[in-house]
Amino acid sequence: MARFVGYVVKRVLNYIVMIFVATSFTYFLASAFMSPRSNYESRTPRPPQESIERTLDAANLNDKTPIMERYQKWIGDILTKADFGKTPTGASVNHEISSRIGASVQLMLLATIISIVVGVSLGVYTAQRQYQWQDRFWSGVASLFMVIPTVVLAILIVFFAIEVNTAAGTRIFYVTGLSSYSGPNFVIGLLDFLQHILLPTIVLTIISAVGYHLGQRTYLLDEMHADYVRTARAKGLTKKQAIRKHALRASLIPTAVSVAFSIAGIFTGAVMTEKIFAIHGLGEYFINCINNNNIHGAVAVAAFSGACTLVGALLADLFAAALDPRIKMS
Repeated sequence: MARFVGYVVKRVLNYIVMIFVATSFTYFLASAFMSPRSNYESRTPRPPQESIERTLDAANLNDKTPIMERYQKWIGDILTKADFGKTPTGASVNHEISSRIGASVQLMLLATIISIVVGVSLGVYTAQRQYQWQDRFWSGVASLFMVIPTVVLAILIVFFAIEVNTAAGTRIFYVTGLSSYSGPNFVIGLLDFLQHILLPTIVLTIISAVGYHLGQRTYLLDEMHADYVRTARAKGLTKKQAIRKHALRASLIPTAVSVAFSIAGIFTGAVMTEKIFAIHGLGEYFINCINNNNIHGAVAVAAFSGACTLVGALLADLFAAALDPRIKMS
């Protein structure tokens, strides 16, 4: 237990240093390529110069201030107050991100869980029926969806939903937003949420499940033909017993790693899906930050994404150790 705790503490400390370095580098890079000043100087009529300088100073975005001075103030606010700064318009980055994270989690969490269950189950199912019609059928379906761009798939599903709504004479599916009901009735609110979330969930589930399916199928096939599985069968185990007791466990390790790294996607959202379904999540916010020269917002999203990825890396190590006793925590 002490070794396990020491391992986790060591990895977390390493990750904190990595996040600090990566976030600082991203800040300098964003400051070099983004120009909040242009947001005001390109306006018609152009604001007075004193007003521009005052606004940029208040947001700590004035490019006439030395970069190290701006960085020290920005990193100091993060370390002492967990404040990622202000946007060029003076709004709080923390406030904007907090509302966007909730939307991304609502959008991605259900789709991620369903895609993992469906994809891994199909991978195991088809691997055990290699070259049979079930394997050929599901592999063909997966290959088809793999080459369809996300935008095209989402638009096709939206068109289908619109046709269903038209044929039914009522609105069954909503194609924009996450909700349109704000009343106190929980049942109505839940039904309204499901009507909104169903279509983007279908899109994201198909996209992710295809990868999990093909990956798990490949991993399990590799393990099924390994020497230790042949040895287990030679000792009297049936094919299903050898797969369940030996091959499946080992094949789940790379899949578990992929699942762990998908945590970042749950919180950072899916840009194209959010755009098509008008869901204001963190993915859309990041694109808007770049378009609007929002340095602090872009760096905050990058830092948050990096933190989620490193958490996924830690979980991937723990999953691998739990599934394979040969892996030692050290």
